[in-house]
Amino acid sequence: MKQSTEHGWNIPPSAAVEIQRRLAGRLSSRPPFDALTDVKSVAGCDVSFRPGRVAAAVVVMSFPDLRVEREMRRETSDRDLFPYIPSLFAFREGPLLSELLRSLEPSPEVVIFDGQGIAHPRRLGLAAHLGMLFDCPAIGCAKSRLFGRYRSPGKRKGARAPLWDKEGEEIGVVLRTRTGVKPVFVSPGHRMDSATAAEIVLRCCRKFRLPEPLRAAHALCSGDKKKDAG
Repeated sequence: MKQSTEHGWNIPPSAAVEIQRRLAGRLSSRPPFDALTDVKSVAGCDVSFRPGRVAAAVVVMSFPDLRVEREMRRETSDRDLFPYIPSLFAFREGPLLSELLRSLEPSPEVVIFDGQGIAHPRRLGLAAHLGMLFDCPAIGCAKSRLFGRYRSPGKRKGARAPLWDKEGEEIGVVLRTRTGVKPVFVSPGHRMDSATAAEIVLRCCRKFRLPEPLRAAHALCSGDKKKDAG
């Protein structure tokens, strides 16, 4: 994938906040495809941490049949990592994920990140941030809420409820991907809207709570399944 925008990662938190504010103003909420039938592949991205080490993985699957097409993994020392600050998580995970995404060819139509999109205090969570840097359609799919308010969706698979910011603007969808199981928090990143993001995530979920591309990326980066990038 071609990186269209660049900035430093190892910077003071105050500078990171300014970058978020600048990039958030350039986000697009319009997907570059007319229908989901135009989507042929979806990538999942995840990062795992253990003492002294950090690993990132990207898994590309065909869509909608979800067959693995490519797997990439990188691991390095956690020395000099950006500090753990929830609203600045992209600066902690971004460097390694960016390295993988730059080597990803051909580019998938959609990338799902384990994190937030615009459901973020400054509208630039991990999915929005890296989606903007690579100018790619991106979705944030998180297991918990970082920002916003909502009412719980119904208990059946496919039930959903809007996630609102303080002003009442919709910034994502609380989506039930399995009947009777906790929902996930889906928010558009770049070149994506809430309804399309929720539908793609739901179609990527089979027997489990998380979409298959994310599950595969998590297994790969956490060491459950090790495979180096080609």
